Amino acid sequence: MTGQTLTLFSEFLGTMFLILLGNGVVAAVSLKKSKAEGAGWVAITMGWGAAVTLAVYIAGFMGPAHLNPAVTLGFAITGDLAWGMVIPFILAQVAGAILGSVLVWLTYLAHYKETTDPGAILGTFATGAEIRDNISNVMSEAIGTFVLVFALLAFGQNVFTEGLNPLVVGVLILSIGLSLGGSTGYAINPARDLGPRIAHQILPLANKGDSKWEYAWVPIVAPMLGAVAAALLYLVIV
Repeated sequence: MTGQTLTLFSEFLGTMFLILLGNGVVAAVSLKKSKAEGAGWVAITMGWGAAVTLAVYIAGFMGPAHLNPAVTLGFAITGDLAWGMVIPFILAQVAGAILGSVLVWLTYLAHYKETTDPGAILGTFATGAEIRDNISNVMSEAIGTFVLVFALLAFGQNVFTEGLNPLVVGVLILSIGLSLGGSTGYAINPARDLGPRIAHQILPLANKGDSKWEYAWVPIVAPMLGAVAAALLYLVIV
């Protein structure tokens, strides 16, 4: 592969692993007759933290391992990524997220058949607000993403032991989930929500219900706003 092709493939592959492992833990906790059924929010946040860590390790030797359009936008604003790569990165990330969710579905195929709650099923794909309020929901996602992007940019100013950075990023995701994720499920990543929501729309899931597209703009727009704010603050400081 050429350098650019390899970089885009890394975003696709890394995001696929991210969603497979991240939404995989949600499926394990939420779907009927899973061994992890009912394990709760702490298990989900720990699973997502581990998913991000491993996905960054997997993709990081091939590219920057953004795995998130909001991160890609933030790094473009700070000059760490060429603007011409933003759209290709985002397309690769969304495609990887779709495939990751399809793999979750295949992994838990029998359990999806046993689950009759449409909300639980959708929750294994996309995020949603516990209290639907557009202003509150946007603020929640924007603040969570602000913390994510600003921290990632700040990490670049620190010297870590070689190979440690992805682990620190995983701890960051765990912290955001535990502290800020209870309102909207902390998408903090447009691809993480959009790709799986597309998969939910097209997959032949029994009892799947509505894909809730009326909410889908929140985990797309709000993380981008948070990323812009984080990048601009970083530029002012640095």
